[in-house]
Amino acid sequence: MSNCQLYLISPLEVGGDFPDRLARALDAGDVAAFQFRVKGVDQHEAARLAEPLQAICAEREVAFIVNDSVALAKRIGADGVHLGQQDGDVKEAREVLGPNAQIGVTCHASRHLAMEAGEAGADYVAFGAFYPSTTKESEHRPEPELLTWWQGLFEIPCVAIGGITPENAAPLVEAGADFLAVSGAVWNGDEAAAVKAFTDILAQ
Repeated sequence: MSNCQLYLISPLEVGGDFPDRLARALDAGDVAAFQFRVKGVDQHEAARLAEPLQAICAEREVAFIVNDSVALAKRIGADGVHLGQQDGDVKEAREVLGPNAQIGVTCHASRHLAMEAGEAGADYVAFGAFYPSTTKESEHRPEPELLTWWQGLFEIPCVAIGGITPENAAPLVEAGADFLAVSGAVWNGDEAAAVKAFTDILAQ
């Protein structure tokens, strides 16, 4: 049995009926973490949108990670923050959020960036996009063996991201991904069915 787990990333629209959809998704299978990712709203509005979602995650012991914003993560008491390469550094985020925060870093297809993140104290590194993604454009296209290389050298977990579906996930699990970060494959259809399909693959 693989010990790879699911890491859900929110769609950009998280108002309306999205809290109900998130609850359905989390109840449909084994999800380790949820990343709250909104663009173009101020911090006050982001905090308001995050509140019900954070409660849903807390009830189910799913880590609630804020994308990009250390300040928002601090404000709402999130479990951690996910930093892109332009979003500030791990050491500063650690000073603000404290020793128990989960801090992840986007490393694209770069071994160098991943090693730097690990040395700076990141809790996980994210590689991708492994497949073409409708959620986010990426010129980076790592091969699955990048995950295998990382696993052979480092204790820090690695996340695979980018266009991952139940149909194409298996090679990434086999290569050594600790987490599969998924968004469109879940939210563009029946979220419960998608999470169940991913959970079935990860249980093999």
